[in-house]
Amino acid sequence: MATDYDAPRKSEEDAESIEALKERVPAKGASAIDSEDADNPGFELAGADLSDLELDVVVLPQQADEFTCVNCFLVRHRSQMSRETELGPICAECDG
Repeated sequence: MATDYDAPRKSEEDAESIEALKERVPAKGASAIDSEDADNPGFELAGADLSDLELDVVVLPQQADEFTCVNCFLVRHRSQMSRETELGPICAECDG
């Protein structure tokens, strides 16, 4: 079935009034984030309690075949180096 994307989606009868939309907006004093959690915002996974889990991350030092781009400061493989400047190497993405 073909869909006409240029056709209006709501008729005048279905459209909400400005007053009705203003009523749905939360008050300026109300906040969705508790003031206690304002410094540490997070997100919640549906139904999962991950508060007792720890995240272990292994950080490897820069390898011999890698470089740090002086423009974007990302560690890249030598094959991604575009050119070497007096400040240091630049990756192809930043040079392009």
